[in-house]
Amino acid sequence: MDAFLAKTADYSADSASIAEFYHERHMQFAWILGDSISASAEAFIALAGVDDADARGATKATRRLSALYDRGFADGKHVTLCDSCATELELRLTAEYYRFVNGPHGGDLSHDLNTIIPAAKRDYGRLLDSLTAGNMDLAGYEPIHPQYQLLKQQIRSYAKLTGAPWPALELPSGSRRLKVGDSTAVIADIAARLQTLGDLNAPPTGGERYDSITVLGVKRFQTRHGMHPDGVIGADVMRALNVSPAARVRSMLINMERLRWVSEAQAPNLLLVNIPEFRLHVIEQGRQVMDMDVVVGNRATSTVTFSDTMTQIVFSPSWEVPSSIVHKDILKGMARDRNYLAKHHMKITGGPRDDPSVREEPGSTNPLGHVKFLFPNSYSIYMHDTPAKSLFEHDFRAASHGCIRLSHADDLAEYLLRNDSEWPAARIRAAMTGGEESFVKLTQPWPVTIVYFTAWVDRDGLLQFRDDVYGHDATLAGELFAAPAS
Repeated sequence: MDAFLAKTADYSADSASIAEFYHERHMQFAWILGDSISASAEAFIALAGVDDADARGATKATRRLSALYDRGFADGKHVTLCDSCATELELRLTAEYYRFVNGPHGGDLSHDLNTIIPAAKRDYGRLLDSLTAGNMDLAGYEPIHPQYQLLKQQIRSYAKLTGAPWPALELPSGSRRLKVGDSTAVIADIAARLQTLGDLNAPPTGGERYDSITVLGVKRFQTRHGMHPDGVIGADVMRALNVSPAARVRSMLINMERLRWVSEAQAPNLLLVNIPEFRLHVIEQGRQVMDMDVVVGNRATSTVTFSDTMTQIVFSPSWEVPSSIVHKDILKGMARDRNYLAKHHMKITGGPRDDPSVREEPGSTNPLGHVKFLFPNSYSIYMHDTPAKSLFEHDFRAASHGCIRLSHADDLAEYLLRNDSEWPAARIRAAMTGGEESFVKLTQPWPVTIVYFTAWVDRDGLLQFRDDVYGHDATLAGELFAAPAS
């Protein structure tokens, strides 16, 4: 560490803080765990943008950090660096943290990094006992983000439920769903559980009959868990009802941990995508003015969390077909049918015969639909329309190759260009279906933030939960909490 600090003048101002940080944790790594990068490292990288150093006009030291990150994590989260490079990346992340926290955008982060990344894992059982007893001292440093405090208040209620039995509820044998008017013994148990969770205020009057009062509680519960609120009790409702209060507290604690890496100062105008929610929220002057369903990356090609700025809209976009699809499908199709490319509105734009570059022309079958939205980033992620509208009929919408598909892309285009007199709604609609690719620079660029939260309190005060789509909660839990004693 001394050698690193001696040769890296950019970080000399924070050398004492860096040395003290590792001294307090007995030289234990904070950012790299085994052969993986930690969730804290991913969060800081997204917040500070160290993976896109050139775009920030960074120093030589930060460009070196960016290069190490790119080299070490080209294959997901697996570190392929040599030992000395991994050590250098670890130290540079810490050094960059202290430089960031002392900069203009770091005011919400603690100067004591060991309070954010403790050397020892927490005993979740003891923590849950203390929460149940009413001790809410969760850490030496609590972020000032309002969502943190809202979740903390919800934990008070759920912690009181952790000591009570929580038996699994099951649908009657042979039944796949229950509708209003159905009668079965489990209805009374479902109603009681909804009352316990606060989704059903008035006592049901139907006993074992699924009545008009209980259905209101079911619909509220469905809304809080990202399900279509149709009042039908199926497998998804039962699965969510059977998640114990202790597991919900754990989920809230994990998401509160994520909030340590989120700035309280949110841009007044913002396009916010929450991956597990499968929703885009359009915020103007701090007020939500539009939202819509989205499709995000599947588990194998997951959408990344980061922030950037939307600068362009492309009407009637063409699609540069990924090389993997060219080799998997298109070359085989061309071998079977010499007219394959023409039939699919494609053309070869370059490259050798065995590895051609292929473009699909604008049109109704183009995977990007009629419009795409660009916010240049190192992940090649953008938002776009889609002809596959049927995907929006499902509650679970992790099905893309990483980009974000919009359910109402036309509405977003009209909204972003509403103050541009050269682009009235009629011209926008014509450009979307005109068949000629056209680029429009936004007169007002919009910040874009892609986040991953599975528990939060919404603007109506409802506690929301979503499934851990990519397993990030499980990973973070493994970093935060010690395994229970056997």
